[in-house]
Amino acid sequence: MPLLPKNVRIGRNGRIGILKKIPRDLWQHPHYINKSKVIERSTGITDVEEGTKAALAMLNALEQEFTAARETDPRQGVQETAGQPVIPLPDSAIETPTAFPGDVTTTSRQRTQVGEDTRRDILAAAMHEFAEKGLLGARVDDIAARTRTTKPMIYYHFGSKEKLYAAVMEEAYVGVRSKEQSLHLDDLAPVEAMRRLVEVTFEHHAAYPEYVRLVCAENMERGRHITGRPSLVQRNAIAIETVSKLLERGEKAGAFRSGVDPFHLHFFINSFCFMRVSNRYTVYAVFGKDLWEPDDVPLQREMIIEAVLRYLQPSCS
Repeated sequence: MPLLPKNVRIGRNGRIGILKKIPRDLWQHPHYINKSKVIERSTGITDVEEGTKAALAMLNALEQEFTAARETDPRQGVQETAGQPVIPLPDSAIETPTAFPGDVTTTSRQRTQVGEDTRRDILAAAMHEFAEKGLLGARVDDIAARTRTTKPMIYYHFGSKEKLYAAVMEEAYVGVRSKEQSLHLDDLAPVEAMRRLVEVTFEHHAAYPEYVRLVCAENMERGRHITGRPSLVQRNAIAIETVSKLLERGEKAGAFRSGVDPFHLHFFINSFCFMRVSNRYTVYAVFGKDLWEPDDVPLQREMIIEAVLRYLQPSCS
């Protein structure tokens, strides 16, 4: 068995976790008084190296929690509100992944929101870092420097740099899928709905070149970091379902021809929108043509829209 740092353990299920005693001076704190005096948590990770990193991050976060608890000592300056003590939380408690459930000033909903805000802050910073430097070049220290949180908290939320990268990839796909779902295409006539879908796909790729760079980088990795993530597969299946329903509506209305494969149409639309971002600099180097020339952008957008709509016309069958 490998020698693990203090308070780091390997559970019966092989997952790395922590076993940490609550400091004696905090036993009477409202957060701990009615709880076990030993905190046991699992990282959910079986790899010893990565699990140890996550466990150390948990321990660091616990130390921050203990520090925050000492700064909110109920024996000093307790106020009364509706017969209950109000223990003010210091700013440092914001970084704590588990705030004090007994505090009147910090509700469960607020704690959940703080954790979600921290997580999204990390994802946004990591997306820029990975898009610029790739998985190998990006450093967790640099990601932390872009955020309002710390390196240990990044490991606490995501476990490892590789898992953070996978989460960023999923978030990138979620962004474009969410944009599609916000269009309310069912409220539009089929032709107008298809025009709107193509238009927004074009604009989204242009607005988020980080997404394009991430996908390019992951293709160089042969998709190994996102393979086997059911949530990613399910979320992207919505894109094909959206196109499929739109094609079906258009066919019934006599606006679209029959027999169009929704995946192939989705691929056709996205390939044009993707390539004008991914190949911008090589196209300029080879042809001396900037695909993002302001006068050309509207022409490109209208070209892909018209190409799709003409392809779908019943007369093409």
